[in-house]
Amino acid sequence: MQIEQYRDALLLLMVSVAAVNDLATRRIPNRLLLAGLAGALLLHGLSAEPGTALVSAFGGMLVGLAIFLPFYLVRGMAAGDVKLMAVIGFFTGPAEAFQIAIITWCAGGVMALLLILLRSRARLAFVNIGRLLSGLIVPGTKLADMTLPQSAGSMPYGLAIAAGTIVVLVTQYG
Repeated sequence: MQIEQYRDALLLLMVSVAAVNDLATRRIPNRLLLAGLAGALLLHGLSAEPGTALVSAFGGMLVGLAIFLPFYLVRGMAAGDVKLMAVIGFFTGPAEAFQIAIITWCAGGVMALLLILLRSRARLAFVNIGRLLSGLIVPGTKLADMTLPQSAGSMPYGLAIAAGTIVVLVTQYG
């Protein structure tokens, strides 16, 4: 088995544990993310070209962080989700981190729609979306002014992140 396969297996294990934990406790443990980061660092260091692998890993981490951090800043996502995506980027590199983010957004969107419909919160969700969009359009609006009075509900986004990661990994080996 090549180093890349070990890396992908460890990534699969990490996102699976993160998703299960997020479902059960609504948290993604920092210890899990640090263990995943340490494992990825070790495996990148053991690869055929460790310098190139590490540069790619840090680039992927930056992509994962940059893509999800804005959602955290507007309180649309928890910090654990952002950190999970950054660690996934460290495993995969920038291109795959971007692919995983796109598929994660799709999975998360479907999950959000289902939860909103199941909880009968569609009207509140549309009001919140309108408020966020108007805050982005109106010049001079501060981030603090865009705070929503009531949430349409939260969801375990670690599940969507795991789904996006698994889809990308499966397509690589499929």
